Amino acid sequence: MALPNTIAVIGGGIGGLTAGLALARRGLDVAVFEQSSELREVGAGVQIGPNGTRVLDALGLKDAIEHLAVLPANRELRHWATGETWNWFDLGRSSIERYNSPHVLMHRGDLHSILADALTRLNPDAIRLGRRCVDVRSADDHAEVSFATGETVSCAAVIGADGIHSRVRECLFGPDQPQFTGCVAWRGLVPMTSLPPHLARLHATNWLGPHGHVLHYPVRRGELMNFISFVERDDWRLESWTVAGAKAELAGDFQGWHGDVHAFIQRIDTPYKWALMVRAPMPRWSSGRITLLGDACHPTLPFLGQGAVMAIEDAYVAAACLEKHAEPEAALARYEEIRRERTAMVVLKAHENRRHAFSPALATEDQAAAAIARDWREARVRERLDWLYAYDATAVEI
Repeated sequence: MALPNTIAVIGGGIGGLTAGLALARRGLDVAVFEQSSELREVGAGVQIGPNGTRVLDALGLKDAIEHLAVLPANRELRHWATGETWNWFDLGRSSIERYNSPHVLMHRGDLHSILADALTRLNPDAIRLGRRCVDVRSADDHAEVSFATGETVSCAAVIGADGIHSRVRECLFGPDQPQFTGCVAWRGLVPMTSLPPHLARLHATNWLGPHGHVLHYPVRRGELMNFISFVERDDWRLESWTVAGAKAELAGDFQGWHGDVHAFIQRIDTPYKWALMVRAPMPRWSSGRITLLGDACHPTLPFLGQGAVMAIEDAYVAAACLEKHAEPEAALARYEEIRRERTAMVVLKAHENRRHAFSPALATEDQAAAAIARDWREARVRERLDWLYAYDATAVEI
């Protein structure tokens, strides 16, 4: 199939759909190829910082986001064993005052649907399902994508937005070699109506412990509570979001933690677990008319809450470059030049934040207050976040 003026996006996740929408809104031909036969996103929460909502607003999604997102009333810290609570800071309304854009909490499926609906309104045929990419090639005057169906598509350029286990990346640069961090993550969703009143609140809460960390926050207009936790263990090395675990195993990982943590665990229908892997920033991620975005080129540990947002920023900048530069090779080279340093910094900072997530000083109550004052006080955290949230992908020089 020849699509000579089309940008082919491989992967129909949040990054791929954002790229498709950003390209379509600029009047460029785009086709998003998704390997699944059904367009859907895993059931989990996602934080969108002001650097991300700024982009989504520029793509015309402000009203749809506000309808389904939660603007957190407060953010607090709690001690893993005693439950002692410290007010932290608000990233909801105060984020609008500080960064001129909100920090919102969403269900990934809701954001995914908003992006897909917006794209198909612009181009009803933009999303092509059941297309698993098996190979990509860049030639002087076109790029090619081959699918497991036997079909080959010739197009103007290719954007690989196919996630951590990217086939596009492997075709360009060979298999990657992630390193296990020694941490396992768990996730689950809890209906808000099933929680006792003191937990059914529109607050985001971080539970701090010496060898583990728990975060829960409301999503989908406050109808669900998203639960995510991290624990130090070395017996699980599978990097997949879709492997179900057992509630008894999850509870065992947090044995001795406060009863409120276990109140969440008891109410999760099915918990999912995955190993956290770290990768060094790639020195380059483009080759000719083919490039990568999001987790395909800079997968990020969840200790900064920026994995999805980096893909959103990438998508906007890539589309802007492809609109401005007539030659796809030049456009993709400029896109990578703009994004390389920032995304590498996010990858490294997220890895460093593991030190704050697991603090041995939190093992005893008498040391906890000092540790929290040192690492988690508002002014210190602002120093760690201002550079991140103030960034405006819609205003960079293209």
